Amino acid sequence: MRIISGNRRGHKLTGFDGRDVRPTTDRVKESLFNIISPFIPGAYVLDLFAGSGALSMEALSRGAAYACCVDKDKRSIDIINRNVKDLKYDGLCTVAHSSYEDFLSANTAQFDIIFLDPPYNKGFIEPVLKNILKTGALGDGGIVALESDETDFRGEAEGFSIYRQKKYGRTYITIYTNAEG
Repeated sequence: MRIISGNRRGHKLTGFDGRDVRPTTDRVKESLFNIISPFIPGAYVLDLFAGSGALSMEALSRGAAYACCVDKDKRSIDIINRNVKDLKYDGLCTVAHSSYEDFLSANTAQFDIIFLDPPYNKGFIEPVLKNILKTGALGDGGIVALESDETDFRGEAEGFSIYRQKKYGRTYITIYTNAEG
């Protein structure tokens, strides 16, 4: 796992050992960032289900102003903190050890980009999208970037419009905008 582009291009990221974690492949990550590149400069990024924080680190490398990585797994938090330190993003990235529900219910900030890469086939997609709308976490003109499996994919989501969608093998990348924004 590495940073693909930007001011930290080529930097290797700390990842997970074992098969119980599913990192976003470089091919999918590169395609995702090609799609969302107009939204990145100066963006405030929220990375729910952050894992290693790779999506946030990539966004910061490409010019995002700030990132917040949220994960409820202690191993993920340790890895994200290490990546933040290694990349010297201490002042640009906050790490929250929390469930998405607890984080969103306490959050008062609005974000320009929200990354969602939840565990596949666990029923997270619709509740998280509803919670994002309910809490106002997505700012005007912001996007939600969802990575999902073809068996978990829902496509249309109430309150959101699909900006772009691509399929890579079994993986879908869906970019949503607020339907009212």
